[in-house]
Amino acid sequence: MERRLQPNKHKMVILAEGSFGILESKTATVLVRYLPDNVVAVIDSTKAGKDVSEVIEVGRGIPVVSSLAEAMELHPTMLAIGIAPPGGELPEAWRSILQEAIEHGLHVMSGLHRFLSDDPQLADLAKRHNVILWDVRKPPANLPVATCKAADVDSTVVLTVGSDCRVGKMVASIEIADRARNRGLDAEFCATGQNGMMISGWGIAIDAVVSDFTAGASERIVLDGAKNHDLLIVEGQGSLVHPGYSGVTLGLLHGSMPDAMIFCHQPSRKIVARYTVPLPSLTEMIRQYEMLAKPIKPAKVIGLALNCFDLTEDEAREAIEAAERETGLPATDVIRFGADKLVDVIERMDNDKHGRPE
Repeated sequence: MERRLQPNKHKMVILAEGSFGILESKTATVLVRYLPDNVVAVIDSTKAGKDVSEVIEVGRGIPVVSSLAEAMELHPTMLAIGIAPPGGELPEAWRSILQEAIEHGLHVMSGLHRFLSDDPQLADLAKRHNVILWDVRKPPANLPVATCKAADVDSTVVLTVGSDCRVGKMVASIEIADRARNRGLDAEFCATGQNGMMISGWGIAIDAVVSDFTAGASERIVLDGAKNHDLLIVEGQGSLVHPGYSGVTLGLLHGSMPDAMIFCHQPSRKIVARYTVPLPSLTEMIRQYEMLAKPIKPAKVIGLALNCFDLTEDEAREAIEAAERETGLPATDVIRFGADKLVDVIERMDNDKHGRPE
């Protein structure tokens, strides 16, 4: 059986050598934002001596250090790989750092496509030092083809969907679940990607699952989450209009069988990232999601989470107002303005599903 880590129970050093930054090291940024008390340092010799917050605007008090040896003075128990190099391969220069970390007894958490546990040298070294190599993207064995069992759970299931990749589906999911819990709801964030899994400690990285079992993996996530929680916020992936990743998006939609969806979008983005495919209007993209959900289990988009990181506050408010006028749905930027608008509509929908009074 695969041995997993619980990142929120470890003190971690993040390896982001030569690439630490908001856009360059998404994994590092996510870990610092959501597990700041667990991060003791970030390794990047090109930015050593700085405070992490000087580089990515969050993580005040966490140092950027030049080496693992310097980080070890802060007593970490785990090393996390904080970037996704091109092709998901392990940079050869990092091999010695990983070997040194294992020899120090540090567990290793990796979201690379190339699995560290399949590397004979690293696996043998880890075994000798009783160290866990957690390849977050490695899917569990014996995943099923979807059976529509997700429709039978009593929990309310909300799936984040979006206009494109990297528009904030994971962040919106985490923020909605956190805010719901703060308001007394029994909510759980259900991770479907490696970064979300590193925060929550559980889930399945859908992009590493064989295509026939994508919906089945999504179904398993919902069934597992529903065992102990009343409200599931399932992290979406990709986009229906993305030429490369539309398949995983549809598999998640049909496998998780949501009761409702939250649509995520970056207002300044006009074409699919790295392609020349123009993005349809918000109303058209919402219509597409609802149309494709309907034959399996009808579900409506009930709110919008806008990613306005590249807009001024006034521009962000204007974008939110424009989205609300166009769609007639509540919208917010969950980082700038909080997730209350979305939790409000989710709570009303949840009460309606279970016949509870407002």
